[in-house]
Amino acid sequence: MSNLQQAPAGTDYPGKTLGIVGLILVFFTNIIGLIVSAIALNQSKQAGYKNTPAKVGVILGIIFVALGVLFLILWFGIFAAAFSVSSY
Repeated sequence: MSNLQQAPAGTDYPGKTLGIVGLILVFFTNIIGLIVSAIALNQSKQAGYKNTPAKVGVILGIIFVALGVLFLILWFGIFAAAFSVSSY
């Protein structure tokens, strides 16, 4: 009988999986993905780990939400201008 030792189970750092999920969610639901990525980034920072997917998720989430808000402002501005024209 040999004394083979098994390798210890790999330990994921806190927020790693949540950061990947948040990054994916950013592309489908911007605000939810931003929130999930921010939570993952916070968990990783508290544990002292670097979480690149969560950081990218937060950055993309902020960009996509800002673009969405800008698009809505322009959309409502165009409709307001179109309906405010009077034809006497």
